[in-house]
Amino acid sequence: MDKVRFGIVGIGNMGSSHAKYLAQGTVQGAKLTAICDNRPERLTWAKENLGEEVRLFDNVEAMYASGEIDAVLIATPHYDHPTLAIQAFQHGLHVLCEKPAGVYTKQVREMNEAAGKTDKIFGMMYNQRTNPLYQKLRDLVTSGELGEIRRTNWIITNWYRPQSYYDSGGWRATWAGEGGGVLLNQDPHQLDLWQWTVDMMPVRVRAFCAFGKYHNIEVEDDVTAYVEYDNGATGLFVTTTGEAPGTNRYEVTGDRGKIVIEDGTMTFWRLRVSERQFNAEYKGGFGQPECWKCEIPIVGRETGHSGITQNFTDAILKGTPLLAPGVEGIKGLTLSNAMHLSSWLDDWVQLPIDEDLYYEKLQEKIRNSKFVKVTKEMTMNTDGTY
Repeated sequence: MDKVRFGIVGIGNMGSSHAKYLAQGTVQGAKLTAICDNRPERLTWAKENLGEEVRLFDNVEAMYASGEIDAVLIATPHYDHPTLAIQAFQHGLHVLCEKPAGVYTKQVREMNEAAGKTDKIFGMMYNQRTNPLYQKLRDLVTSGELGEIRRTNWIITNWYRPQSYYDSGGWRATWAGEGGGVLLNQDPHQLDLWQWTVDMMPVRVRAFCAFGKYHNIEVEDDVTAYVEYDNGATGLFVTTTGEAPGTNRYEVTGDRGKIVIEDGTMTFWRLRVSERQFNAEYKGGFGQPECWKCEIPIVGRETGHSGITQNFTDAILKGTPLLAPGVEGIKGLTLSNAMHLSSWLDDWVQLPIDEDLYYEKLQEKIRNSKFVKVTKEMTMNTDGTY
């Protein structure tokens, strides 16, 4: 195989974006050959903008069985991700899945098990893993340069969304349609990076979610979560879609210093000796370790969605290691599920979570919902977005 033939399921905002860069030949070794969407207007847009060579389908089974594709990029609403991925594996297709991996870990675990039974490549669209700042942070942590992790703190509140955003789709911001709010829609990248950069998951979570605090929605739009790690470290995650102007500041502290990523830059305050060593050896009344503000070389540039798709294509054609393996999608989702569950139970939640209990509580939310969704059609832009 010298070309990976891609089919895309779902041509909404993200699906149309993926379709455009694939159709333009941005990804070497990849070719867009098929599109599937059950909305006639989206297929009309695809026909007008993606070229005559791209086949159009309104049935995913037909596209999977067509022989026109080698890999599928799934860009549908969240609940469908695992089901569509499992179907694709059964048809012998490679799978690249948009975030989040799913809505609840029980269904994602089934997707991972299906992937494990094949020799096909399975990737997640965690495009922010291509950001060299986060790659360097992971490098500094895993190499031991920062020492033992003491604290993680991510304030990610620059997700402001007006009410019109939530009104733009019938599935948005409902338990039945989306399965959550800011944690499921906006934050999957940060939740993934949070555990990926420090290379560890918490052991327990206590979260406080506010549901419909700033918008007429039934899911969370404001979250403050506290976590504890096995080594005694603690962490804080704060997020919302109702705050303007927002902040995006990620801080990781170890016993050898502190790293802050904010405004597209990294700052590393490095201790000359570890805090533990200084604490044991210093004999004065007041004092602290000598600290250097270090310039860290950042190599490369963020390649985003097309970068992940290029890496995925290279994994198929050349055996290149995946930057974002699909089986790792369950980790960030575990964090959001734990935050929901902690808030619903008003208590601590241990990890790994009780998957059956989470599913039961989610179904209760769906079953008992009294929320009336009001949908207002938005105007489609010429680039296929709204």
